[in-house]
Amino acid sequence: MTSPPIALSIAASDPSGGAGIQADLKAFSANGAYGTAVLTALTAQNTQGVTGIHAVPPAFVTEQLDTLFADVPVDAVKIGMLADAAIATAVAEALERHRPRYVVLDPVMVSTSGHRLLEADAVTVLRDRLLPLADLITPNLPEAGDLLGTAAAKNRAEAIEQAHALLDTGARRVLLKGGHHTHDAESVDILVDATDASDSGFTELSAPRVNTRNTHGTGCTLSAAIAALRPQHDDWHTTVSAAKAYLTGALRAADTLHIGRGHGPVHHFHQYWS
Repeated sequence: MTSPPIALSIAASDPSGGAGIQADLKAFSANGAYGTAVLTALTAQNTQGVTGIHAVPPAFVTEQLDTLFADVPVDAVKIGMLADAAIATAVAEALERHRPRYVVLDPVMVSTSGHRLLEADAVTVLRDRLLPLADLITPNLPEAGDLLGTAAAKNRAEAIEQAHALLDTGARRVLLKGGHHTHDAESVDILVDATDASDSGFTELSAPRVNTRNTHGTGCTLSAAIAALRPQHDDWHTTVSAAKAYLTGALRAADTLHIGRGHGPVHHFHQYWS
């Protein structure tokens, strides 16, 4: 028997189970990876919103990471909510020491319910320290605008321009998610790769938009699926395509779950639960 790939989520806890560490571990398992986790913050939240955040002391984030890497051969890392600049710095320093093979950075800044999850001064650390360490970043349209200090892209041309602008900040690859263009029948993501020598320089990944309000944790789930699948595929395009297909299935099955009274979770185990 061969061992499954080992994926690590560096993120916050979500008591409702739809986002954060809980969503990442589900997505890891559903996509054939063994999940590990380092917590950056505790949150008080449910499907209707976030009522509180308790950040983990940065020194203890460092201790969690160093202890884990000293023993467990991590194949891929997914980075989610980091809360503040000190935690973001601690994570960057640990990744510089341990150099995992694959790093996927989901720049979690605002929750589905609109709650700010990343302090303003942490955006600078994320952009200057973590983006260059990431093999792929997965911002949505508002997050891309936040990272670039500009308004969110309003159309396809602006999205492509912003995706390339993020490469100029030091990112190696960018998956700019188009889910916020809710008027479109298709959900189109833009994948740009600094190593891509093709004429276009970008790839569009499209999937039918799923009509559901149960979208809590979609960004967490997609980035975690990418981290789980990258060690199992030969390239990033194949990996991202497989992860997007998994998320589309999880969204299509989301309404079979009845969790909470707000934006419920996607169905992480739609392939396995009858």
